[in-house]
Amino acid sequence: MSTRTSDVAAAPVRRSSPAFSTWATALLLPLGPAAVAVLRLILPYYTAGSPEETVAEVGRHPGAQSAVLWLGFIAVFTLVPGVMTAAGLCRAASPRLTTWALGLAVPGYLALGIMLASDQVLWSAQEADLSTTQATALFLAAHPTIDIAIGIFVMGHVPGTVLLGIALVRSGRIPAWAGWVTAVSQPLHFVATVILGSPQVDFVAWSLTAVGMAVVGRALLRHDSSVGFQ
Repeated sequence: MSTRTSDVAAAPVRRSSPAFSTWATALLLPLGPAAVAVLRLILPYYTAGSPEETVAEVGRHPGAQSAVLWLGFIAVFTLVPGVMTAAGLCRAASPRLTTWALGLAVPGYLALGIMLASDQVLWSAQEADLSTTQATALFLAAHPTIDIAIGIFVMGHVPGTVLLGIALVRSGRIPAWAGWVTAVSQPLHFVATVILGSPQVDFVAWSLTAVGMAVVGRALLRHDSSVGFQ
């Protein structure tokens, strides 16, 4: 009896391939921030200084505005699952920090769906062949929930991503550099948008978030494949 027990205990653990669901989750993690990175780079009115300029830029680049809506559509369905999955990786090591990160980032990312309503209005006004005056009036008549959503987005996802990055560093589940890349990415996005007005820097900022999430995905795949059987 003791011999059999020792044989079982000494049996080598065989590594299994990650499950399909784990692969799907790992691929989903960077998809949302990558979509936003491209969105911010091609946004027609990124540097527009007035509603009239915003409408005019969309009128000159309707294809880019349509792409913005498609990329936003992808982001709405992937950012929240991504950040919640990443939080699951660091919750045990930093439960309080992770809770705060989710409490800020999740509402921020959910607000993106409402924010995109203004982009829908801009594209639809152009498709309906409205005059610049009519399109501007329609744009300015947007419901105040859009402005509220913008505030929630900024005040939520920027500090939320910083806290998530720090929690990932503390967890030790991913390389420290990847956690810090995640932490600094959204403050850089804020600087690019509010101070520099640079879509190129903004693209880099969101790409850094995507890199951090990709490393989280790799950690998930490694964990799944390391769970062996005898």
